[in-house]
Amino acid sequence: MQVKSLTDRELIHAYLKGHEEAFEELFTRHKSKIYTSIYLFVKEESLANDIFQDTFIKIVKTIRKGKYNDEGKFVQWALRISYNLCVDHFRRDKRNPMVAPTDEFNIFDVLQDEDSNVENRIIRSQTHDKVRQLVDLLPEEQREVVILRHYADLSFKEIADLTRVSINTALGRMRYALINIRKMIAEKEISLQ
Repeated sequence: MQVKSLTDRELIHAYLKGHEEAFEELFTRHKSKIYTSIYLFVKEESLANDIFQDTFIKIVKTIRKGKYNDEGKFVQWALRISYNLCVDHFRRDKRNPMVAPTDEFNIFDVLQDEDSNVENRIIRSQTHDKVRQLVDLLPEEQREVVILRHYADLSFKEIADLTRVSINTALGRMRYALINIRKMIAEKEISLQ
């Protein structure tokens, strides 16, 4: 079976018929996006690994029970599960997630950088660091939308569905996040170049 050419839906059906390699392909295809979105919420590598593992355990159990709904896209469904697990964790611990790199993990290490100019890469890295610091200072709802839109690459409809708000609310939160980031840049006289 040539699994790489199958759609997510076809992979799930193949997995249910006993083709383990189908789930391996599904996992490989989406693990980076799911892990990254978890990590950006929890900011702790070991916690992100735990939630990532819990996410895929829940995915496997749901698929095996035949409760996966084919109507939506797999990755959005998986992101919703991971998001809910992150929220559950923070409700239990009553902590607010922050977006910041650690010595062990930096999200920009996993993103491809096609620019071969070292100076431009250094400038870009410094700019990313400054932007991440500003994102950290945003209110939780605004920070969440920025992460989901720019790091998890979700549409505003997907963000609205995931966070259970209207599209207008998601758009409004992004608008206010951008306004707040611009204010912080002006107030702190930060140069992003």
